[in-house]
This record gives sequence, structure tokens and C-alpha cells, in this order.
Amino acid sequence: MLKQVGNRVLGLGQRSSVARGVLPRLYHERVVDHYNNPRNVGSFDKNDPTVGTGLVGAPACGDVMKLQIKVDDKTGKITDACFKTFGCGSAIASSSVATEWVKGKQMEEVLSIKNT
Repeated sequence: MLKQVGNRVLGLGQRSSVARGVLPRLYHERVVDHYNNPRNVGSFDKNDPTVGTGLVGAPACGDVMKLQIKVDDKTGKITDACFKTFGCGSAIASSSVATEWVKGKQMEEVLSIKNT
């Protein structure tokens, strides 16, 4: 009896989750790539007048993200971006993707990016 309970707790001798009709949660390969090889990790000098800093968090799940951008005063174009994120893999990956999206764009363009 104890062995049966132990095997059940450990998932031994049971059908796989796919066989039970429960599909495993998988991330898209690009999400995994940005998690394994995050781009633009770091921070800029907060005293640099061309640097803007945003800090967001989701207290329910413990994710905190700091995103910084450098903006060219004359053109209004984002010349560089970086981030520091503490949280789950998808939070780290999405922060990495966000920095890639905003670099080289005008400020007006990036204002249309939504969290959806």
C-alpha cells in the first residue's frame, strides 16, 4: 500500500499526461531563445539626460522589470534599450523582446505597444 501511494505521488507507473488528455505547457522556440540568450541585459547611467527608466511589477506572481531607453534629443528616436528583470522565464523573455522591438523606433511608434 505504501509503495502504491509513493508511486502515485511520484507519478511512477501512471499514464503520461498526454495519454490522460492533458497537454504539457510548451513555450514557442523564440520565447525559449530569448530566455536562454536574453538580449540587452543591463542598465544605463540614470543621471544621463537621454535615458528614460520605467519600472513595472506584478506583485501577484513576483515579476519586476526595469526597462531603460536612450533617446536621441534631435530625432526622438530610441537609440538603445536595456532591461533587468526578476521573475519567471516568460517575464525575462518578454523583457528581452521588448528591448529588441523599441530600438531604432520613434517614441510615437512605441507608445502603441500594448501588453496583450
